[in-house]
Amino acid sequence: MISRRQFMHLSSRSAALWLTGCHKRAFNSSSAHVVIIGGGFGGATAAKMIKQLDSSIKVTLIEPKQHYITCPGSNWVLAGFKKIESLNVSYQQLLSRYDVGIIHQKVATINPEKHYVTLSDKQKIPYDRLIVSPGIDFRWELIEGHDNSTSHLIPHAWKAGIQTTLLKNQLQAMKNGGTVVICAPPNPFRCPPGPYERASMIAYYLKQHKPKSKIIILDAKSQFSKQQLFFKSWEKHYGFASNNSMIEWHSIPDNPIRKIDIKNRQLETDFGDIFKADVLNYIPTQKAANIAHTAGLCDESGWCPVNHQTSESTLHPDIHVIGDASIQNPIPKSAFAANAEAKVCAFAVVNLLNQFEAIEPLWVNTCYSLITQEQGISIAMVYKLNQQGKIIKVTGAGGVTPNIAEATLTIEANNAKRWLKTIVMDSFK
Repeated sequence: MISRRQFMHLSSRSAALWLTGCHKRAFNSSSAHVVIIGGGFGGATAAKMIKQLDSSIKVTLIEPKQHYITCPGSNWVLAGFKKIESLNVSYQQLLSRYDVGIIHQKVATINPEKHYVTLSDKQKIPYDRLIVSPGIDFRWELIEGHDNSTSHLIPHAWKAGIQTTLLKNQLQAMKNGGTVVICAPPNPFRCPPGPYERASMIAYYLKQHKPKSKIIILDAKSQFSKQQLFFKSWEKHYGFASNNSMIEWHSIPDNPIRKIDIKNRQLETDFGDIFKADVLNYIPTQKAANIAHTAGLCDESGWCPVNHQTSESTLHPDIHVIGDASIQNPIPKSAFAANAEAKVCAFAVVNLLNQFEAIEPLWVNTCYSLITQEQGISIAMVYKLNQQGKIIKVTGAGGVTPNIAEATLTIEANNAKRWLKTIVMDSFK
């Protein structure tokens, strides 16, 4: 396992690799138009990076929201030491500093054959290359009694903003001694450590304000990211695995949740087991966002297959898919990964438009999770392509938090807070 210093050095080298060769002025891309759908970490990074690599390329970012609210940091809002307003990010820098065109509308359709997208106002926007970074949607059809229309009552809070505030308000209104049930989804899904950081942050809040309460995690998986680190940290702070544990974890992959009674906040599994909650946080099974499906960019898995060297769709030429919606296994679906994929994709798009040779990409991913306000854990990895064009982990790179000593976890928490500021700056400013 390499040290964190070595890991960050390799991260810097991979960033430098993306920039290699881009000192040349574009010779035939001055009339090229790249349209990007989705203004999250993937879409915003791609827009910024393309303009940095070749300012002659016209870039248009289409995103219906006026401001982006970061999912990283949203669990901290539930703990009470972060305000949801502090997660708002403006697109102004992309417009004023990098000359990225911004359209705040929803994309209605994509026409891959004629190379244009249609907006909600019926306007057609032509493109030479299209980058699709739409994020996720939910497979509501897998659960009885609950869908998007009732998510204001049973919030998923897996898209930061109003949903985060709804869940926070329910936690604040819950009685001391109440039960919070978190339903963690099956793989693959956005932010693999996210449900378990959420449990930690809710436990942090409850320990201070409602110490008689407890959290039950019903998990569709038999194991999860950073599992042993979470378990050891929960033991240390929340009495995990003891008679007085504030957090319980139940693995139920063979007995999935099939029905929700909204009125009574009850869950029913395949075997008829009933779980009742005072606050119910059901995180649905996920898929690529709807626009990726209507455009024919998804396979039977519900996600978008791509050529990993360029992120170009294997189903439609001249369309690239990045971020949570794409299949980039074994890279997880995370903000850091979306940022890394966007840089690889941006470089590939600029090369394709300028008829430069493709380069061999590297990807870096780090996921931080807070256990308390001042202690955290992390997992990191570097990825590359093998000779068969598959993404593989770089042997000896990355790793997890080495121990749960207080000093170590404090450093990790500080790194997590600095990382959030850095990734926002790198993607949007």
